[in-house]
Amino acid sequence: MTWRAVLAGLLGGAFVCGFTHFNDTIMRQTMFVGNNMPISVYGGLIVFILLVNPLFGRRAFTGGELAVALALILAVCCIPGSGLMRLLPADVMFPFDEERTTPGWRESGVVKMASAGMLASPGRKDEALDGFVRGLGTGRGFPNPALVPWQAWSGTLAFWLPLLLLLWVGLIALAVVVHRQWSEHEHLRYPVAMFSDALLPGQGGRWGPILENRLFWLGAGAVFLLYLNNYLTVWFPSYLVQIPTQVDLSPLEVLVPTYMAGNGWWMFTLRIYFTVVAFGYFLASDVSLAMGLGPCFYPWVVGTFAAYGISITNAAATPSIENFMNFGAYFGILLVILYTGRHYYGRTLRRALLVPTGGTEGAESVWGARVFMLCATLITAYLIFVAGLNWPMAIIFTGLVFMLFLVIARISAETGAFMIQPVWAPGAVLWGIFGSRALGPQQALIMLLLSSILVCDPREALMPYVVNSFKLLQMRRASIRRTAAWGVGALLIGLAVAVPVTLTLDYDRGVDRTDWSVMHSPFEPFTTSMQIQQRLSAQGNLKAAEAARGWRRFAAMSPDPSCLIGFAAGLGLVLAFAAARLRLPKWPLHPILFLVWSSWGGRMLASSFLVGWAIKMLVTKYGGAAWYQRLKPLMFGLVAGEMLGGLAPMVAGFVYWLMTGQPPKAFNILPW
Repeated sequence: MTWRAVLAGLLGGAFVCGFTHFNDTIMRQTMFVGNNMPISVYGGLIVFILLVNPLFGRRAFTGGELAVALALILAVCCIPGSGLMRLLPADVMFPFDEERTTPGWRESGVVKMASAGMLASPGRKDEALDGFVRGLGTGRGFPNPALVPWQAWSGTLAFWLPLLLLLWVGLIALAVVVHRQWSEHEHLRYPVAMFSDALLPGQGGRWGPILENRLFWLGAGAVFLLYLNNYLTVWFPSYLVQIPTQVDLSPLEVLVPTYMAGNGWWMFTLRIYFTVVAFGYFLASDVSLAMGLGPCFYPWVVGTFAAYGISITNAAATPSIENFMNFGAYFGILLVILYTGRHYYGRTLRRALLVPTGGTEGAESVWGARVFMLCATLITAYLIFVAGLNWPMAIIFTGLVFMLFLVIARISAETGAFMIQPVWAPGAVLWGIFGSRALGPQQALIMLLLSSILVCDPREALMPYVVNSFKLLQMRRASIRRTAAWGVGALLIGLAVAVPVTLTLDYDRGVDRTDWSVMHSPFEPFTTSMQIQQRLSAQGNLKAAEAARGWRRFAAMSPDPSCLIGFAAGLGLVLAFAAARLRLPKWPLHPILFLVWSSWGGRMLASSFLVGWAIKMLVTKYGGAAWYQRLKPLMFGLVAGEMLGGLAPMVAGFVYWLMTGQPPKAFNILPW
């Protein structure tokens, strides 16, 4: 690790945090981050390796230095978009806009139930709120940070940022703990890290050997030219013909009414993402087949239940069979993770607690375990004494949040899937387990608000970035411990850049009211809590629910039976498939199927995983292992072509904006 590698990573991360909101909301190009494999970062890495790094001559960045810089940049990718700043401003300000226009909200006083600091402080005259909704800028020149009424935001930032930093440090520490088990003992594939490593230069080289392979450039060139053509078609539709990357099979919908009753319309528009096709080729066959078949099979399950009048779907913030089935699947994978690594984790925990053991776990894992336990304890205390949760809720909520991110990281490491959405939230799970009477409206609101900010849309979650970075650092013999420490500094710098930039742009132009994060996320916790309040009041149980504390909440528990059935189904399916995979050598499907089969991300990527699986089967059947290895550079080229094909429109759009002052035409590659 060198100082210039650290500096490059910190500066690159600051740029990502400063430019993302502008790219996503003003230029409306493919999201600058958008998922766990950001086009801007990996496309930029390819450009740097090819065009910039050779200019340094003998002082060119080594592969280890680039791995460190990449790790620091990826760490902050959880800040400027869906990981935080896409949601936080609207979630803490827009409830006041709804309160002043909705009589029911004012009468119930639901906004006042939030703990101090959880929401912004717009003031009596609502200048901060009106400016946030409509914008205060003139539309000329650069946005002015002085437009932001910082006094309205200081309290809520002081509430959320310490909690987020504790969570992020805990996730980095947890990634350090699981790294050796996943990488060295279980030998997970890490497709994202595998792609990065193939690009980086070796000892004394300018770039990775794969960049000198003709098949690589054949794949990269073909995909890049395809996206370049489609981008130019947006600007010149009369002169060019768009090359489709999806197949419309909607006329076949009438043949499968049960499937359509299960909201299976998406399956009749088959989308091809070349990065996912390549990852499907690299993965074990049971993994790629499960990632492809699971989302295809799920609408049939939903439609079959619907035929009997049973609805299993609902919003992620509301208890339902679907939410608890996904929660059960995540809990099942957690048990599998703990079981397969039970000896390693057990020795690490004993050494972390200063209990003598004969294990060989490194100091990094032991200190990672200690930092993780400290952060989990501090988060629990913060939720109790600052957020206002009762201690049972705080303990369970903290555990559920860490479980959610751990399993998301596992999915990323094992499959390379870059868009992962769990379809369950800790607040909704606790509501379904305890029931309205045991929680009361205020406790429910606090947990739903926490879920909305922390885990609402973890498509840009920190831990998947970190586990892939640690694998790359290991392959490049760079220090994981020191990079993890600098990662915390990168997060602090990222917050210092992303928070003022995002709020300045919001107050200059006004918030985009068409964005899902603005249309739904800020209101669901309050609407749900108001419904709980009204229901308990009608039943005469409101005062008892508000008075319950500690162990009394367990006595008042009334779990939703349908939710428990969903939990048992998800848990049972995962454990059954995991046991079959361990005991039956030819078992065809990985239990990861049940983690992605109902999610939007899983649906978007399913057809591409199936294409990658089919290509691998054909190549190995007719060409054997030799041809499988020979075609790997072609597959790496597909990934590189898609990264560059998304980066080029971003650059062109920014140049257009600089020249004209007008937003360029929108062009998107990966799913929003």
